[in-house]
Amino acid sequence: MIKINDLHVEIETDDEEQKEILKGITLDIPAGEVHAIMGPNGSGKSTLSYVLAGREEYEVTKGTMELDGEDIIEMAPEERAAAGVFLAFQYPIEIPGVNMSTFLKTSINAVRKQRGEDELDALGLLKLIKAKTKELGISDDMMKRAVNVGFSGGEKKRNEVLQMSMLEPKFAVLDETDSGLDIDALKIVADGVNAMRSPERSFLVITHYQRLLDYIKPDVVHILADGKIIKTGGPELALELEEKGYADFIKEAA
Repeated sequence: MIKINDLHVEIETDDEEQKEILKGITLDIPAGEVHAIMGPNGSGKSTLSYVLAGREEYEVTKGTMELDGEDIIEMAPEERAAAGVFLAFQYPIEIPGVNMSTFLKTSINAVRKQRGEDELDALGLLKLIKAKTKELGISDDMMKRAVNVGFSGGEKKRNEVLQMSMLEPKFAVLDETDSGLDIDALKIVADGVNAMRSPERSFLVITHYQRLLDYIKPDVVHILADGKIIKTGGPELALELEEKGYADFIKEAA
């Protein structure tokens, strides 16, 4: 599914100097697996998610990224979306003046067009939206509101799970999707993600805390620090990290 080999990434700082953030990331996430990345602030977690999604300000200076054997580094963000990459943001943006139904219709048909598929008609989209919103407990009223405008933190994250459910990506990245959520909202988001787990789809879950991994059970856990993966293990690694903190693992890797 996703193979990343020796990935090095830089970004231009405010003083126009290049700063290396990712310093040789290697990851192999097979189809059907959920991998979690945990790490302290500034370790490069969000940078990795942005690079996977294709944000232009990040420059890949070395290494490869492949989805099902196809190099995605030179792909534009919309091409990656059509190929099956999805990113759920840590802080979803607001889009005043665009209601949820219109946004979803435009997003789905843009991806279908990029893939060379026929666009869904209004009735087909309405049926799909109603089915997915019912599964996630999203009200019809929410579909009439502007995208994320006035939404609570939980509503914004639930909205992203709705988008993911409708787009049905091959590979989904969740960038600290538990940020700012109470337990009820966290469970709703996790239930939506778990409903999408399948042998044909893989996930990369980026988080600070073990609590999300109580609900979205990972197959593999990686610890990221200073732009490098310093330790990889099973789900028990997240529990060990919660108990010991990052400092001990960073010392061991030094």
